[in-house]
Amino acid sequence: MKSVTRRNLFQSAALLPLGAVRGSAANSAVKVGLIGAGGRGTFDAGYLVKDSNARLVAVCDIFDDKLAAAKAKLPIPDAKTYKNLNDLLASDVEAVIIATPVYLHPEHFEAAVKAGKHIYIEKPAGLDAEGCRRVIRTADSADRKLNITFGFQQRYAPVYLKAKKLLDSGGIGAIRYAHAHWIKGAVPDNQKVLPKPTNEEAKIREWHVWKDTFGDIVVETYVHGVDVLNWFLGGHPTRAFGCGGRTVEKRGDIMDHCEVTFDYASNVQAVLTGSQIAPTWYRSVNEQFFGHDGVIETAREYWTHYRGKNDAVTEKSPREITIDSLETFIRNIQNKTPHNTAVESAESTLTAIMGRMAMEAGRAVTWEEVMKS
Repeated sequence: MKSVTRRNLFQSAALLPLGAVRGSAANSAVKVGLIGAGGRGTFDAGYLVKDSNARLVAVCDIFDDKLAAAKAKLPIPDAKTYKNLNDLLASDVEAVIIATPVYLHPEHFEAAVKAGKHIYIEKPAGLDAEGCRRVIRTADSADRKLNITFGFQQRYAPVYLKAKKLLDSGGIGAIRYAHAHWIKGAVPDNQKVLPKPTNEEAKIREWHVWKDTFGDIVVETYVHGVDVLNWFLGGHPTRAFGCGGRTVEKRGDIMDHCEVTFDYASNVQAVLTGSQIAPTWYRSVNEQFFGHDGVIETAREYWTHYRGKNDAVTEKSPREITIDSLETFIRNIQNKTPHNTAVESAESTLTAIMGRMAMEAGRAVTWEEVMKS
């Protein structure tokens, strides 16, 4: 391939009928199955179907209405539908996107690994320490040819990668303090108080408002900010303490706000501030890293380098960063350059769980305590 010039590459392509070229591209595309056709699953799939290097050929969900909605929303008229994920995993799909309720992640992840599929699974790794340990054990047993990616999109976004490169080069000096900020209006005004689910269908349809299926807001949602803290600070914290509660939320038993402080190496503390109860039109989601010589601020939409007084440079993200994570996932499969990100993803999830445990206990909780729980 090194001896092929751009000119004769196009000349060779010109000798083939257009249909053959398109057919060749389609045949080389990675065949993907979607497991979990809810909001996040169809969101991911909506970007995947625009990637010429991937083909969404199968969709799995236990609910007929979810399957019908996915087929109506996505341009996949020929995609097969399944009600049982084991049937999809037994098919000829090469890769799967897993976007099922949090409490099912460890089980579904293990099934996909045993089936030998490349895996893109939404965060978090699980809702408790045992689920995360199961994910780590399963990932350790996986074929080293498998590409395993968790939905921490920030790790693949150009704006985050540039900020991390500057940080690693000493661009702001040693970090002294960090902050993850996740404030938005996400609690609906017209809430209904829901009884505890009494059957499996209700449990799955209402999984996002109960701790024992959702993991609470700090584990399911704010874990994005926690993952960035761990990534930029070079590992998980040693302990956490904090508080949280329910001010507006009436559904289920999850919190709607929290404040958690994590202790990292080198005497660095990082604070996670999260709230779902701002006005519905307000959103402020970012991370900040304060160094001796400057400040870095990161977000899905931009990154900013504060270099001095009245001296800041901002670069906007060129697109939705989920596209970056999905494209990287597919490219790693095609290039046979697999990455297995399960351990760091489980550690970020365990960090969020440590924060939840500290809030529930009303005292500091250590990493060792979490790992033994």
